[in-house]
Amino acid sequence: MTRPAVLIAQPHLHPLRAFLGSAYDTYCLWEGPPAEAAGQIGAIVVDGAYPLDRHLVEQMPSLGLVACFTAGHDGIDIVWCQARGLAITHAPAVNHEDVADHALALILAARREIVRGDRELRAGGWTPDSRILTGSLKDQKVGIVGMGAIGQAVAARCEALRMSVSWWGPRPKPELSQPRADTLLDLAHASDVLVVAARADDRNRGLIAADVIHALGPQGLLVNVARGQIVDEVALVAALREGRLGQAALDVFATEPTDPALWADVPNTVLTPHTAGATREAVQGMVMLLMQNLAAHFAGEPLVTPITD
Repeated sequence: MTRPAVLIAQPHLHPLRAFLGSAYDTYCLWEGPPAEAAGQIGAIVVDGAYPLDRHLVEQMPSLGLVACFTAGHDGIDIVWCQARGLAITHAPAVNHEDVADHALALILAARREIVRGDRELRAGGWTPDSRILTGSLKDQKVGIVGMGAIGQAVAARCEALRMSVSWWGPRPKPELSQPRADTLLDLAHASDVLVVAARADDRNRGLIAADVIHALGPQGLLVNVARGQIVDEVALVAALREGRLGQAALDVFATEPTDPALWADVPNTVLTPHTAGATREAVQGMVMLLMQNLAAHFAGEPLVTPITD
């Protein structure tokens, strides 16, 4: 009996081959376009942050499923896929708590100068009169951009540390206890810390622009655990260099991997390599949903976590 065929799109997803190979004929795009199997491939596994190669999709007449290994799917043109009869799945509600943990860690690392302290100690700079003096987190005003699962989890953590929380998003959410600002600029003006936790799409590219950064100001901290494209990175770097923004703590960047030379002389930053949601437990959950969605697709059963918007 012929096994279903699956294509893995991005090289960093190569560990999935070990899981998929037990049930599917598995091909890897980086090893060369699978011309000999193009007619058999029924599903393509992708990182949803990356654009889907339309020409590639059109060369696979049996393709019926785009399976995003990730929760995010901002690289996927949902309307284009659906117009071609392609179903799309993803891995929601798997790593949002981990991302929120990381956001809080970035706030702590920046506000309490943890990275600076580590570097000074290792360099022999700790002397009896060299103690780093920082502000307290208590009573810091945190503004959250995007109050979905990640934003709400960040809010709970910040409130537990005695910070006050408000938020802004394009749609009101009356069920939330935290107040919603009238505009993003109002939120930035009122915040000491601005956390970007919004789902990325073409409508919010560059949303955190120079005016928002200016409103946050020279004492403000910008934290981004969403997508790099939401922040105007050129404006951000300029504001940090010129002292118009106090600090930035970033897990995501406009281009990934980001060029380290870009950040070499940028002060008051804490940077991590897009690891906010990368926990062993989260990856296990993503693998489980991927396998369940693939099995359902090839069995002609309802998908477990389809994208329908």
